[in-house]
Amino acid sequence: MGDPRRFTSHVIGPGHPWQKERIEEEKVLMNEYGLKNKGELWRASTRVKGFTAQAKKLIAATGTQADREKQQLFQRLQRLGLLPAGAKLDDVLNLTLKSVLDRRLQTLVYRKGFARSVKQARQFITHQHVMVDNKIVTAPSYLVPEAVTVSFVGASTLAKTDHPERVPIQKKASAARKQVDDRRRRGPGGQRGKRRSFR
Repeated sequence: MGDPRRFTSHVIGPGHPWQKERIEEEKVLMNEYGLKNKGELWRASTRVKGFTAQAKKLIAATGTQADREKQQLFQRLQRLGLLPAGAKLDDVLNLTLKSVLDRRLQTLVYRKGFARSVKQARQFITHQHVMVDNKIVTAPSYLVPEAVTVSFVGASTLAKTDHPERVPIQKKASAARKQVDDRRRRGPGGQRGKRRSFR
């Protein structure tokens, strides 16, 4: 029957597992972009390393095949919104991890104001409320091309701007805080607390 197929990981993890500075930086990025685990972060980092490795190889390469590959690399990165028009190979080497994380669907849904938090944006995507160019996308890590539109599904109730789940979180927090303050003033019996006299 032949040898069974072995699946190997295509994610390049950190070279050293216990580096305090790197762990702290990863923690900040995971909170900022609402990532589920370190694997998502390393997957984005692997993409950046792949782009830069290809650019380094093409800098030293010559010939028609090398020119064709350079053009294809530029077109791909410009389509993803990672490079501006007229960029050079040196610009590819300047790509950072944040450059890729900024193009994730989860990040764009949050920054467009469709969700109150980046984690809520992830929930909307996985629950099939978000479309990219009229196609439902359920992968929060999907890299959104530059010239496409991100919107809610027409049949989704979240498409309404006054939906309770899209109300700015500051307003809900202030309302909840006001209710707590009112309860404290009224006391456990539902009436305003009376001062005790210690005579």
